[in-house]
Amino acid sequence: KKVVRHKSPPSCLMRQEGIPPTLSCYKLFAFNMKVNKKLQKHLFFFPLCVLLLFQGMWYNRAMPRIIAISNQKGGVGKTTTAVNLASSLARYNKRVLLLDLDPQGNCSTALNIDPTLSKRTIRELLLSQADLKHCIRKTSFSNIYLISANLTLAMVETTLNQKGKASTLLLKEKLVREELKLFDFILIDCPPSLGFLSLNALNASDDILIPVQCEYFAFDALAQLLSTIANVQKRDNPKLNILGILLTMYDPRTKLSMDIQSEIRNNFKDHVFITTIPRNVSIPESIANGMPVSHYKPNSMGSLTYRALAREVIERVEKIK
Repeated sequence: KKVVRHKSPPSCLMRQEGIPPTLSCYKLFAFNMKVNKKLQKHLFFFPLCVLLLFQGMWYNRAMPRIIAISNQKGGVGKTTTAVNLASSLARYNKRVLLLDLDPQGNCSTALNIDPTLSKRTIRELLLSQADLKHCIRKTSFSNIYLISANLTLAMVETTLNQKGKASTLLLKEKLVREELKLFDFILIDCPPSLGFLSLNALNASDDILIPVQCEYFAFDALAQLLSTIANVQKRDNPKLNILGILLTMYDPRTKLSMDIQSEIRNNFKDHVFITTIPRNVSIPESIANGMPVSHYKPNSMGSLTYRALAREVIERVEKIK
């Protein structure tokens, strides 16, 4: 009789051989005595080879790009930019860690997380009361992770001064960990000041993104921040790069916004992002609802401009690398 060979043995044949039908193909080959011994040897070493391959890929994976979003002037859109840029980068399959360095904890609130209920925050990390991996928490949004902050962060500098451990390089030391290789970007939402926390953020970062509101006092705040960046580059972080100046709350209907935009672009040339964030009601509404604008109204002008900003950020980072 002609023997018909099946690619996968039928269940009746498996029962005759005493092999449970639930076993995988790999186990079937192992039970089949007709399989060549060399093939069995290769099948044994195959999972080990795959494991070593992935382990090599892990060790060769680069550390994430750390970007500080900073401006000592309040109300320019730092937190809004941090949250919505993270969401837009996540849309491009980038894993993003948001680090909230503002004691107000608005970055956590914008992602629908109550910062007052967080037990392991950036404060515990800086005071060495918790490990980095225990401070990172997953959000309800894909590819976005968070280290939250609350009002207790405001007392960190005083506590460290009392212990004699206050250093502007403290955050940099905490962020040198293998587990961060899981991420492509780390975005630091800085407080509206140029004090201890902001200096830690600048020293720990590869790049700085500067949101500038299109208003009269924008130049004064920008000049002070650029002076601070120059000092940081001379002392502790010579590789700190100005990724770009982002114009926010732009209203093309007003002459002032148009004048500020043209003045900044003329003075800073290529350092200014092509993308300009407009005044759009969907942006503050999304923050009030505890979600990024790309989830709240994906087709709104605010969502589309942050998506364009994410593309521009990725392109600029790739050029630097």
